[in-house]
Amino acid sequence: MKNESYKWFVNLLNMRIKINKYILLAAAAVLLSACGKPVAQVPAQYSSLDEKANIYPDYTDIVVPPNIAPLNFIVRDSLADAFVAHLRGKDSELLTSASEDGVIQMNMDEWRNLLTTCKGTDITVTVYARRGEKWFAYKPYTLTVAEESVDAFLSYRLIQPSYELYRQLGIYQRNLTNWDVYTIYENNREYDNSNNHCINCHNYRCNSSADMMFHVRANHGGTIIVQNGKARKVQMKDSTIITAGVYPSWHPTENLIAFSTNKTGQAFHVYHDEKIEVMDEASDLLLYDVTKNEVQHILRTTNDLETFPCWAPDGKKLYFCNADISPLLNPELPDSTRTHQLMIRYDSIYYNLMSVTFDPKTRQFGEPKMEIDVASKHKSISVPRVSPDGRYVLYTQGDYGQFHIWHKSADLWVKDLKKDSCYVLQETNSPDAESFHSWSSNGRWMVFASRRMDGNYSRAFLAYFDKNGRGHKAFVIPQEDPEWNILLLKSFNVPELTKDSVTIPMADISKCVIGTEAENAKYIPNAATFRHQEPKADGVTGASPQKK
Repeated sequence: MKNESYKWFVNLLNMRIKINKYILLAAAAVLLSACGKPVAQVPAQYSSLDEKANIYPDYTDIVVPPNIAPLNFIVRDSLADAFVAHLRGKDSELLTSASEDGVIQMNMDEWRNLLTTCKGTDITVTVYARRGEKWFAYKPYTLTVAEESVDAFLSYRLIQPSYELYRQLGIYQRNLTNWDVYTIYENNREYDNSNNHCINCHNYRCNSSADMMFHVRANHGGTIIVQNGKARKVQMKDSTIITAGVYPSWHPTENLIAFSTNKTGQAFHVYHDEKIEVMDEASDLLLYDVTKNEVQHILRTTNDLETFPCWAPDGKKLYFCNADISPLLNPELPDSTRTHQLMIRYDSIYYNLMSVTFDPKTRQFGEPKMEIDVASKHKSISVPRVSPDGRYVLYTQGDYGQFHIWHKSADLWVKDLKKDSCYVLQETNSPDAESFHSWSSNGRWMVFASRRMDGNYSRAFLAYFDKNGRGHKAFVIPQEDPEWNILLLKSFNVPELTKDSVTIPMADISKCVIGTEAENAKYIPNAATFRHQEPKADGVTGASPQKK
């Protein structure tokens, strides 16, 4: 009898909860209506405006992947209290509305259906705004849906604008087809000097997370390498190696990684549009054998700064950036003044694009070759990335230096290796800094970090790169809440695209970082280490003299 009474009471309670739930939902609907959020339908009567809607982020007239998440946005119109967005494509459409906050958020399933139907064609977007009792229609804009998808997963580091402490750093992976975010690794949430460590320079082999690596600096230092679902920590140190491995590039076929090794410092501007200058005092190139845990020099020089190595897709050529700093140094001054001499002439350090051939069977390198000479024009190149088809080298070009994150002069350029010509990606760039970039595995999409939204924080942008080598207008990766990019007080750093997701649990990586000692790589002396020669008459070999 008691059990029957108890069941009756539970059923009654559940019924009351359901009734109250429906009452609350109905009340919410009434409140939304009272607040002015309209039904998602095209207004029966409206007047056309001779202007486009002011939307944030700017998603107007862009090329988008057919697998991208909804491009949610905010309509900015202080005179309006309600909005409707109408997306029309081939045999399909999508309607959604917003109240006076102007936040347009689209249904995921409806958006996917629209993109699938419109693949290879255009979508026309018309935004309507209600001002008082009247509706107005802004000039429509276009979304062109490409045939080619973007790699679904984007890895990136989020970093605060700090320069000494490594608190709350993380490497994350976002699924670009939806809103899922996965934490690959985070360091200490609260400052703890005994556990203070930096994490940076994550990298993958051939757009796949099967082979992954990143560096740990300060406490628990070492290079974390993940293969076959397992993580291990290694250290590349020798009296001949400047610091350890820094900027990496996985060989596409061999179990090798090319690294630069850099002695890097920071200088802070007192009166300057740009906040900070990051520069190298010395840098060389290393080759690390992952299987044998062995390291050797590729290039070891005194007054040439070699950095940012990048393999060609066939693995038979290694590209890198190089600056000859000998014209900036006074030979009569002691070597201890080297840092100061470079610091006062920071804006006279110029990097060219170089390459060396590589034989994967013998593991022998050829002579250094000049690929692009911009130093003679008082310009500087950083971060070369070769397209998956091997035809284009994407790089950043700025006025000086190699750490272009803060350089407003930094733009994206490409070299067409087939035509032996270089050109700027004018439609993709902005007046602010464009820095680190990488390719999608099909070579049709580029992702890069840009400060164009506010000049202070970098965000990850995508841009279509068509079959004719033309870069199209870039757009920030979409967020479920479009206001997220305004509220986030961290910068996106080192965006990398992969076809698959990282599967190793963060707990396994944490155990490797904090709970294990790094294995010391065996240094292999290399008698064939190359030193840059003076430029030959044809300008092919060596670094060009740089004079102001």
